[in-house]
Amino acid sequence: MIGKSPIQEQKNLFQPLLTEFLNMGHELILLSNEISWDELEKGFSPLYSSTGTPGKPIRLMCGLLILKQLYDLGDETVIPAWIQNPYFQYFCGEAHFQWKQPCDPSDLVHFRKRIGADGIEKIFTQSVRIHGRQGQNKNINIDSTAQEKNITFPTDTKLRKKIIDKCVAIAKKENVELRQSYKRTVKKCLLQSRFSRHPKRRKQARAAQRKIKTIAARLVRELYRKLPEQTLSYHQNKLALFTRVLNQQLNDKDKIYSLHEPEVSCIAKGKAHKPYEFGNKASIATTQSGNIIVAAVSFQGNPHDSKTLDKTLEQHQRITGIEAESANVDRGYPGVKRIRNTQIIMPDNGNNNTPYEKQKMKTRFRRRASIEPVISHMKHQYRMITNYLKGATGDAINIMMSAAAFNFKSWMNKIRRKLFFAFSQLCHTIDFILQFVFYSARLRLVKD
Repeated sequence: MIGKSPIQEQKNLFQPLLTEFLNMGHELILLSNEISWDELEKGFSPLYSSTGTPGKPIRLMCGLLILKQLYDLGDETVIPAWIQNPYFQYFCGEAHFQWKQPCDPSDLVHFRKRIGADGIEKIFTQSVRIHGRQGQNKNINIDSTAQEKNITFPTDTKLRKKIIDKCVAIAKKENVELRQSYKRTVKKCLLQSRFSRHPKRRKQARAAQRKIKTIAARLVRELYRKLPEQTLSYHQNKLALFTRVLNQQLNDKDKIYSLHEPEVSCIAKGKAHKPYEFGNKASIATTQSGNIIVAAVSFQGNPHDSKTLDKTLEQHQRITGIEAESANVDRGYPGVKRIRNTQIIMPDNGNNNTPYEKQKMKTRFRRRASIEPVISHMKHQYRMITNYLKGATGDAINIMMSAAAFNFKSWMNKIRRKLFFAFSQLCHTIDFILQFVFYSARLRLVKD
């Protein structure tokens, strides 16, 4: 069943309402009043049963997801922050101050799985809608980036060592007696495999690395032989993954770089400080005026940038309800001039353009460069620099929530600037009135 949020105007004899001691002009309260919570509840209601114990309110769970991304918190850290901050509680629909945690951190995991990437897109749509006409710009900028996964830097020896550990764990769990656990042998080989590029240690290190691979393959074959048929079918996917990792070669395509995240790809973006990033490719679209993120799409593997345009433009049209007239891209999108009714504009040498057209294109692509700091903010402030969510669905959820948090924060900054401008105007008005009164009184004294 769907849990219901309390009525925020309902008074309690023993507790004051949050509205009685909070600043109702605070940016979080103004944002909570702007978001259409009823629309989110209506969209997520079909995912709940009509019987059983009521779950947590949809506004509470959606609010926690937004606050988590907005303030760069984790599932475990957003709950204590919610207990301490009454503005967080009002944002999530509470009427009175609460001293107990609203839910277990694992409930956020279950809620993300329940609504999936389609549900997160509804939250992302809300972040675009609150900007009004600024989010309806038909001229957009598009760029791609790499969203890194939370994995260690992959090496063959690391993966083989993990295979050995997992095989021993499977054997222990299923009460299978292995011929040897190789605990001491593997530890010795790991020590010998260090500094493998040193000329004096190269031969010994490579021999140790080959031995670790031999031991891992031996344990996988032994599990295939000794596991009962029913148990073997349960662990079949894991053992097949181990076999694939052991058989992959240096120049193979679609290599496995992580055992717990096999979807991870190696992406080279040409960065001097970071030649390779291990994660997935993402495409971002922003409005040309206002820098509102209107599309954030995750892709599996490492597709060419030009292959990501179609889905990015589809999501933009799905979220804003309009079709883009032009999309500005960089030189990494060659070969595509038009997708449906959207013109793809890429910088060229400009030899065939008039001076006016050259200046116009120069201005356009200077503006296109504004998408770069937007991506940087998404990574360093809104939890996109390292993706902790599992699987391909986690990739899509994380990038859309990062984009939604950026849009929400952009709206809050605009409100803060408007309030500051209004306050400064009020101060100037008061100052003018006081000066007028002072000079009027002074003139009267002079006349007298």
